Amino acid sequence: MTELCQGPDPELRKPVLDVPRGAVDTHFHLFGPASRYPYAEGRDYTPPDATPATARALFDTLGIERVVIIQASVYGLDNRCQLEQGPAIGLPMRAVVVVPPDESEAELARLHEQGARGVRFNMAFAGGLPPDLLVRYADRMRELGWHIQIMLRPADIVALEARLAALPCPIVIDHMGMIDPAGGVAQPAFQALLRLVRGGRCYVKLSGAYRISRQAPRYPDLAPFGEALVEANPERMLWGSDWPHTHIKHKPPNAADLLDILGDWVPDAGIRHRILVDNPEAFYGF
Repeated sequence: MTELCQGPDPELRKPVLDVPRGAVDTHFHLFGPASRYPYAEGRDYTPPDATPATARALFDTLGIERVVIIQASVYGLDNRCQLEQGPAIGLPMRAVVVVPPDESEAELARLHEQGARGVRFNMAFAGGLPPDLLVRYADRMRELGWHIQIMLRPADIVALEARLAALPCPIVIDHMGMIDPAGGVAQPAFQALLRLVRGGRCYVKLSGAYRISRQAPRYPDLAPFGEALVEANPERMLWGSDWPHTHIKHKPPNAADLLDILGDWVPDAGIRHRILVDNPEAFYGF
């Protein structure tokens, strides 16, 4: 049986950062109840329940007014938990779903009506997809006006850089590409990520800091990476909490700290507004 992972930090704390009106959290999940939304076999972890009410309390505390809900790997192709429960949060919502490459046009149209604007391509966790399917997905995403959100490892960025740059639809890289800060900003994977961002078709989520750094709560070893990404193309940066912070063994972060590091990396309030409001508003079609 897959081990039950810990829940998020229960403390609701306002960030020090002055969060602008219309701010968007572009990356969070809902989980459970398992009796209604069973988890996929062969998953990497089993999360505790994360409910719409708990999520709404968090967003109200943080000053988040719009959200993008992301299909989690533990649900496989079953998008029901995110799409059925997400509206109960009561905020404007978009979604990123997981579908087979041969999904019907009718089902994709139905998902679009429910707020889906992209498909998640997970190469990092159990049940992930092979990179050979990227082009097949991308052709369909282009027709829909959707994007591909990719969860991958640093070695994948190097190996797939040319293929990613040539895809006919926009792509979003999860969690800063899972770059290891110990390798420095000159490491090949991060330089490849910067090239993709400068090319204009690749967005990066400034999220998941707690997954790749242990220097909580402000993760100073990631500052050079965040600063370099923003400098490379601030119009292609997005922010996400990654709540409820599953599948980690160390102490979970407080979501307020994950917003406050944006203030550390991006001292310019105008650029922060772009990352938190303007970029996601345009990209997800709020």
